[in-house]
Amino acid sequence: MSAQVGKPAPNFSVLAYDRTKNNSDQQFRTINLSDLRGKWVLLFFYPLDFTFVCPTEIVSFNKALGDFRDRNCEVLTASTDSVYSHKGWCDAHGDLAGLKYPMLADTTHELSKAYGVLKEDMGIAYRGTFLIDPNGVVRWTSVNDLSVGRSVEECLRILDALQTDKLCPCNWKAGEKTLS
Repeated sequence: MSAQVGKPAPNFSVLAYDRTKNNSDQQFRTINLSDLRGKWVLLFFYPLDFTFVCPTEIVSFNKALGDFRDRNCEVLTASTDSVYSHKGWCDAHGDLAGLKYPMLADTTHELSKAYGVLKEDMGIAYRGTFLIDPNGVVRWTSVNDLSVGRSVEECLRILDALQTDKLCPCNWKAGEKTLS
């Protein structure tokens, strides 16, 4: 069964590449979703390292990372590539050099399957995005086809709306009136 809105997020313990760690032994570390309880989590999947649309998304989320953290939200990204591929890509791609959030390595495809975004015939993930609340419940999902990047601004807008815990009308933005 895949991740569903209103249900507990599939827990995971996955090896990740974390470029923010100075010690190379710490750059490869296990990330457990349960360790992030008490915070919102934005988990986004992308198809592959060394591609074209993917770095535009990763860089955009990195630029907005302060905005997410101001909202008590950690950002994680995942693909079916290995931590070594993640590191090699970040080392080779100048725009990824300043990445400040972990890249999960779903080499077994279990994480992508658990979240319902695995494109099995290719062994890669669709562009799935999940907002998980501080209690570990999935509150929003969005899945794009491989060729279409997602909107970081829309992810922030949805996070803001969910954090109001009120009825938010179409195109609502932070600071605007809610319906309740």
